Amino acid sequence: MSLGNSREDTGMRHWLIKSAAVLSLLATQAAAETTLKIATDSGPEGSPSGNAIAKWAQLIEEGSNGEIDVRVFYQNQLGGQLEVFDLFVAGEVDLMLSWPSTSYDKRIGVLNAPYMVTSWEEALTAYQPGGWVNETLNAVFADLGIRYYGAWPEGFAGVATRGEYALDIDSASGLKVRTPPFFPIPQTLQAMGYQTAAIDWSEVFTSIQTGVVDGDAGNVIYWDYEYFGEVLDYYVRTKHIFVTGNLIANADSMDALSQEHQDLVRDSAIVIMEEQFAAARTEDEKYVQLAIEDGMEYFEPSEEDLRPMIEKVRAEVWPMMEADIGSEIVDQMRANAR
Repeated sequence: MSLGNSREDTGMRHWLIKSAAVLSLLATQAAAETTLKIATDSGPEGSPSGNAIAKWAQLIEEGSNGEIDVRVFYQNQLGGQLEVFDLFVAGEVDLMLSWPSTSYDKRIGVLNAPYMVTSWEEALTAYQPGGWVNETLNAVFADLGIRYYGAWPEGFAGVATRGEYALDIDSASGLKVRTPPFFPIPQTLQAMGYQTAAIDWSEVFTSIQTGVVDGDAGNVIYWDYEYFGEVLDYYVRTKHIFVTGNLIANADSMDALSQEHQDLVRDSAIVIMEEQFAAARTEDEKYVQLAIEDGMEYFEPSEEDLRPMIEKVRAEVWPMMEADIGSEIVDQMRANAR
């Protein structure tokens, strides 16, 4: 008899424990008054960009004391790059770390504008809330129903080459480099003195190896070292583009939140931005050292050395951009240029 009672008591305790767990889960779900979806179009789970949106989600959930539940979607889980941005603009995705296409608005091309900033310190000041680039991008994205919170930087681009390298406009004239096809990146490299070729990413290694081009232009050193390091000899940090993703929110999704929760989402994004400014710079310096240790010769011209190139690019390329991004934005670039 006592054995039977013991089994019944044990069964009752297990039932109570399970019931308590279920009630706790239901209570947690009930406490989450709002569900937000956050996605990135570039980066699987565990990647730097994937970790960034996971951290953004965590900060929002913790800061709301469980009143907001955030569901995280990594690269390709909701579709391709354009598909995810379509969902975002439609409000099916609420928050994004994105590298958006200009297909929605040509003014998004301001993200590829050359020589807007030339140092990490200048970039942080310009891209954070209140900064001139931040306000410019906010105006562009606002017309799409998007709020821009800040940059998620990768770093300053350079030119990686094989056999020869260029530190000025004249010496660049004998080099042909691959560029991404997005306006105005090829035009920027041409103004810097280079010959250019638009080549698919999957063919860059072979194109350098066989001499179709002398190198790659438009990337931070990580990509050139990691993917093409064995066929490249030099990397010159020309700083012609500040490569960055964007921390953005659907405006209607945000308007549906309380002001307190809107502020939480924005402030959490700023934390992610500031962390990435520090992390990206450290990561970039790490890959510079790895490249040097593996035999790549690295050059970082001073701003004074870059000045002739900067002025020529601004004089030739910025006017070309007015047709796409508008004279008002280009005037802002001129007004804030150093």
